[in-house]
Amino acid sequence: MPTGISLHLGLNRVNPAHYQGWDGALAACEYDAKDLQAIAQSRGFAQSRLLLTADATAANVIAGITEAARACQAGDLFLLTYSGHGGQVPDTNHDEKRLPTGLRDNYDETWVLYDRQLIDDELYTLWGRFRKGVRLLVLSDSCHSGTVIKALPTFLDPAAAAASGPAIRWLPLAQSQKVYRANRKLYDALQRDNPTAENTRVRAAVLLISGCMDNQFSLDGPRNGLFTGTLRKVWNNGRFTGGHQAFRNAIASRMPPSQTPNFFRVGAGTAAFESQTPFTI
Repeated sequence: MPTGISLHLGLNRVNPAHYQGWDGALAACEYDAKDLQAIAQSRGFAQSRLLLTADATAANVIAGITEAARACQAGDLFLLTYSGHGGQVPDTNHDEKRLPTGLRDNYDETWVLYDRQLIDDELYTLWGRFRKGVRLLVLSDSCHSGTVIKALPTFLDPAAAAASGPAIRWLPLAQSQKVYRANRKLYDALQRDNPTAENTRVRAAVLLISGCMDNQFSLDGPRNGLFTGTLRKVWNNGRFTGGHQAFRNAIASRMPPSQTPNFFRVGAGTAAFESQTPFTI
């Protein structure tokens, strides 16, 4: 019988010591993680782990994903959810794809964990540890969530967005540059030590639904982030019965044009996985 394992990350703040005085305070990320864990538990996941704020360190997250990779056999489902800020660091191993303009996006996307950023190259390395036939569903309620074509948000003003409503889940570019300059050796070494996405063999089937498109921002909220809150409404306590793409489309239909969830696939066997109802072991 297939087994379900889940890991849920929610960060309402980060360690200012690493982020050059910035704590990235948010309101709803821990709620998001707990609510998504509740969905997993309602669906019969055998193992479910929660890492909140100070416990969501890079070492703990990598260890949690690595443990899941060791445990998961063909047919098993690993659910990974992240709620927090998205960030960027300069792309020093030059794995970023060309943009429609012909230029390269010169940044790697990150999850902003408590003690440092987790680079998308590291995530691809972790995906490569899962066996063939394992299914991975990744839900990322953040900006810059590791999509295929990556670009800095351009048509929204982050300062105006933050002033006009809920906080946005984004490590501001100016602050990101300060963090990188102060920790350049660390982030350059992480990219040097992890294969580029193009050179990572992913045998598992990985589906990612992220909180927004590359040129948009994910909004926080008082109880849930906009993406997670909408996801919960669409899921409707398990009454949703469509596949993953239909799930994403139903969520997107209830969200404003300024925040459109993205959907993409990595690895092998994604077509069969995509047709299944989300959270189905």
